[in-house]
Amino acid sequence: MKKLRRRVFIKTASAAVAAVSTGMLVSCNNQKETKTISINLGKTYEWKMVTSWPPRFPILGEYAGKIAEWIDKASSGRMKIHVYGGGELVPALEVFDSVSFGVAEMGHSVAYYWAGKAPAAQFFASVPFGMNAREMNAWLYFGGGLELWRELYADFNLYPFPSGNTGSQMGGWFNKEITTIKDLRGLKIRMPGLGGKVITKAGATSVLSPGGELYTNLERGVIDALEWIGPYHDYLMGFHKIAKYYYFPGWHEPGSTLELMVNKDAYEELPDDLKTIIKAAAEASNTLILSAFDAKNTEYYLKMQYEENVNFRKFPDEVIKSLKFFSEQVINEIVAKDEMSRKAYESYTAFKKKINGWFDISERNYI
Repeated sequence: MKKLRRRVFIKTASAAVAAVSTGMLVSCNNQKETKTISINLGKTYEWKMVTSWPPRFPILGEYAGKIAEWIDKASSGRMKIHVYGGGELVPALEVFDSVSFGVAEMGHSVAYYWAGKAPAAQFFASVPFGMNAREMNAWLYFGGGLELWRELYADFNLYPFPSGNTGSQMGGWFNKEITTIKDLRGLKIRMPGLGGKVITKAGATSVLSPGGELYTNLERGVIDALEWIGPYHDYLMGFHKIAKYYYFPGWHEPGSTLELMVNKDAYEELPDDLKTIIKAAAEASNTLILSAFDAKNTEYYLKMQYEENVNFRKFPDEVIKSLKFFSEQVINEIVAKDEMSRKAYESYTAFKKKINGWFDISERNYI
């Protein structure tokens, strides 16, 4: 009987290996359920990933490269992804269209850049005075946010994954002291997303430009002020050399989610194991990018404070109060005009109300 069982096992296993190697469907059975997965060990894939970051940019471009590396290794070389920085294959702010139309199969960016194409996209990046990084992740993964995001992007032939978070950002670099909300009037400020619309309400002009152009634009007076991310990147960009004041808090981006977008047609053609590998790589980067920003921002905040004597300034309460008022106006106008924005924001605010109640007695009370 032992020999018979051994022969049956060998015969069954050999058939399964043959099925896998030829790309057939394999059924995995246990007492509770039967799943069918598709694996094709014979076919290889070579994809392109375009990003909105300068080539090999610290953390952002670095982890776009790591995603490609992880996918290559986990797939045993069956899937190779060539990563392009902003401007190397397509301009930094054309990632969305490039992946949508199949110029590249993947893109790494942030969703608020695409507000002109899909207003609701902004709610999956960051909302002024909204949720922080942990709260955003909870909403996206377990509160219905990711399902809405994918519903929105499906119309553009895209399939998105959360793929990092900058954490809470700084309020920006200014050469003019901000003492009242009126001091924002007439300023040209680089600020994307919903925050850019808010400062426009306050009388400033929102300018959208990629990271690689910011230093030159501020130095030459093309813009009067800018926000980028936080102490680590802002130090590397050299903004402390050409701006007088570094304001906080980053009311406009309390926790900005990055995205890995995949061309939906290309994604659906993949075998199940490669889909799972992409999902795992996105989730890994979502955790590690946030941790990297927390660690590096801590280090460079101290460096700016004690070595560079950067003039950190807190926005006055009156300014924050006015910006919050304008934020509510901006969001109400968007959701009144766009049905998908309404759906996204209703889900967002309902989850925010619940999780804020818990965070108030746990995280915030402890702090």
